[in-house]
Amino acid sequence: MAEVYEGALDRGLEGVVACTTGISSIVDATLCYRGYTIEDLAANSTYEEVVFLLWNNRFPKKDEFTQFVKDLRQECVLPAEFMSLLKSLPYQGVHPMTWMETATSLLSHFDKESQDSSDEANMRKAIRLTAKMPLLVSALECIRNGKDPKAVNPEKSIAWNFLYTLTGQEPDPEAVKVFDTCLILHADHELNCSAFSARVVASSLSDVYSAVVSGIAALKGPLHGGANEQVMRMLTNIGTVEKATEWVKEALANKEKIMGFGHRVYKNGDPRAKILRSMSESLTKKAGHPEWYDMSKVIDDTVQSEKGLLPNVDFYSATTYYSLGIPIDLFTPIFAAARVSGWLAHILEQWQNNRIYRPRGKWNGNEGLKYSPIESR
Repeated sequence: MAEVYEGALDRGLEGVVACTTGISSIVDATLCYRGYTIEDLAANSTYEEVVFLLWNNRFPKKDEFTQFVKDLRQECVLPAEFMSLLKSLPYQGVHPMTWMETATSLLSHFDKESQDSSDEANMRKAIRLTAKMPLLVSALECIRNGKDPKAVNPEKSIAWNFLYTLTGQEPDPEAVKVFDTCLILHADHELNCSAFSARVVASSLSDVYSAVVSGIAALKGPLHGGANEQVMRMLTNIGTVEKATEWVKEALANKEKIMGFGHRVYKNGDPRAKILRSMSESLTKKAGHPEWYDMSKVIDDTVQSEKGLLPNVDFYSATTYYSLGIPIDLFTPIFAAARVSGWLAHILEQWQNNRIYRPRGKWNGNEGLKYSPIESR
């Protein structure tokens, strides 16, 4: 008789505590990074400061931060030989997240410390990945448009350089502040699917790059990071504010999922969505397309009244990114470029007290069967 495991679940480990973590926490509708609320960080910090916080469990002192930023900016470059190989990768008909998986894995071939598992080497690799991931996204956009990426400005932030290398134009301060805030909002989110995937791979003592690639693979799914892309495609399909209410009611009547709503953990609203909603309203108006926010608001109100569901981080990030001139299919790669800092925090934390993940499965198959020759089946 097979063993019986009390409490075994078949619903995505919902409610199961898989590990202890001091990186980020969700309590009701409050998200904290290392004890600081997301509202506080979004209003007052920078992405680079938040990265340091996630990895070190404290904010840096002035001299530490100066050196940390210097280290990040020194790694904001993609080697020429690496770029040559990137240009050879097929991109037609390839999802950008698939391209990102390959490009990130390829980076490990150019890192002499890729197999060095010392704490010092792992921190240097974390800096490299955090600095280079946004450049991979902008490199893809340049490559598929037949352009060479612009060289970064070593005096500017990760947010500034991403927008600059993506568009080739110097971004205005508001756009930089908005995108920097988006990076902060997406940096970590407790034990989500991609963070858990990265921790599972890290628990086998595989390398940093392999664990990060597993995070990218998990984030690609439309039930995780891919939802923001689907939200914008939904809006463009609806087309006008006037059609929004009827579209939502018809979709709900047909039992169709409205992307960007509901959350496994948040039952009283995603705090990140509230911050993004304000930015979406401002940016869409500045971009001359307030209808995208207006349509989103109508959908938001209708879904809440009809189903009682609240928007999550993906819903208003879609129109925010779109108003920054970011192509829709790059929304999820940008999510990865921000979330890599959180994945790395989880990988480093996993190794501080590691034990390989090895859950058990609750058996629900046949028992006591006997082999019979093929002639008698």
